[in-house]
Amino acid sequence: YFGYKVSANADKRYKLVRKIKVSTASEHDTLHFEDVLDPANTNRDILADKGYVDGEREARLSKQGWRMHIQRKGSKGKPISEAQQRRNHRIAKTRARIEHVFAGLAQMGGKTLRAIGLARARLHLNWKVAAYNLQRLVYLKEAGVEAF
Repeated sequence: YFGYKVSANADKRYKLVRKIKVSTASEHDTLHFEDVLDPANTNRDILADKGYVDGEREARLSKQGWRMHIQRKGSKGKPISEAQQRRNHRIAKTRARIEHVFAGLAQMGGKTLRAIGLARARLHLNWKVAAYNLQRLVYLKEAGVEAF
């Protein structure tokens, strides 16, 4: 594997990045799942991909007060119920807002960088996220949003 991977925690209301973890591309995403959780966040809801489903992790996080919202999928011969479809739709609407954050970062060049080494990649990607957040704060201020 070549390259780097960015795991991020984004705010759904203001579309700001709260916390990131940069790692090598060879590491699996789920290793950094709990590293990007922000205990200062008053919203205890977690929306994640289906790949993050882990009963042990879900039990541990629920004891800490977090609520997992992961879309469910049916299996062959056992489709999901209408209630589960509505639940998946609610989760998908919120996740779509969060994907705007990653689209904004992609417009700034995404994970493309001219650096060798994890330390330099971390620095470069942290700067990129800081620039994205500043750009977002300018937009919020011009729109008259009292974010803080």
